[in-house]
Amino acid sequence: MLKGIPAIISPELLKVLMEMGHSDEIVFADGNFPAASHAQRLIRADGHSIPDLLDAVMQVFPLDQYVDQPAALMAVTPGDPIATPIWDEYKAIVDKHESSEGKFEEMERFAFYERAKKAYAIVATGEKALYANLILKKGVVK
Repeated sequence: MLKGIPAIISPELLKVLMEMGHSDEIVFADGNFPAASHAQRLIRADGHSIPDLLDAVMQVFPLDQYVDQPAALMAVTPGDPIATPIWDEYKAIVDKHESSEGKFEEMERFAFYERAKKAYAIVATGEKALYANLILKKGVVK
């Protein structure tokens, strides 16, 4: 254990967060996401929710200030009646650490998959909410 590092951040996740450079991206994938087949680096966080991980990660992870939208959500497929209240949780968590105003974009599902394949890492979670996938672009520490 370390002081100031939330216990939910595993040693493997902490290592990846430290390795990432400015503009590298990390995906927080829900339980239905094809993480293993899309990941360059796969981090297992089974049993953890994305909101819990996001809150912990945002304590140590700066979002990219030099792009308009450093966070991306997987858009609901047209015609799918699924609601996405988890997106409001994500925005509230980001707001807790820095302003989320205008930082989130929605990406079509297959475009999201292609972007995820290029991400530095994918964190496979136990998140059960649908359309809960999230990409964060790393910024710089000032």
